[in-house]
Amino acid sequence: MKPVRQFPKSPGAYALLIDLPVRARLSIATLKQPVLAAGRYVYCGSARGPGGLAARLGRHLRRDKKLHWHVDHLTAVGPVLDVCCLEDGRECEMVRCLVQVPGVTMPVAGFGASDCRRCFAHLLKVPSEFALSSCWFT
Repeated sequence: MKPVRQFPKSPGAYALLIDLPVRARLSIATLKQPVLAAGRYVYCGSARGPGGLAARLGRHLRRDKKLHWHVDHLTAVGPVLDVCCLEDGRECEMVRCLVQVPGVTMPVAGFGASDCRRCFAHLLKVPSEFALSSCWFT
C-alpha cells in the first residue's frame, strides 16, 4: 500500500479492500446495526474536499479516529489491505464495475450510499481471492 503522502491531493474516487476477520455487528443506527459476515469487503467512496484523496485516505487508514462515516465502523474492526484511487473518478462507476465480478454481493442496503440516488450500496462483499488490481479502474 502507498504511504499516505503518495496519494494525490486532487479530488477523485477510491476503493478500499477491507478484511473482516470475524463476524461483526456495526453500531450504525441508521442501518439498523447491520451484521457482517467475516470475509473481504470493498468500500467505494469519494474525496472532493480539501486535501482530496490524500486527506480522505489518510483518515480512513488511521486507527484513531471518530466514527463518522459508515465505513469508519468497518475499518475500526478490520484492516485495510489495499487501496485504489482514481483522480477525478466517481465511486458509482467503481461500484458498477465491481458488481459485474462473479461472487460480488451488496450485503447492506444503503451502506456508504446514503446520499446516492443511483446505487443500492457502496459496500460490496467480495470473494476471498479478490484483488483490486484485477479491476479496470486500477
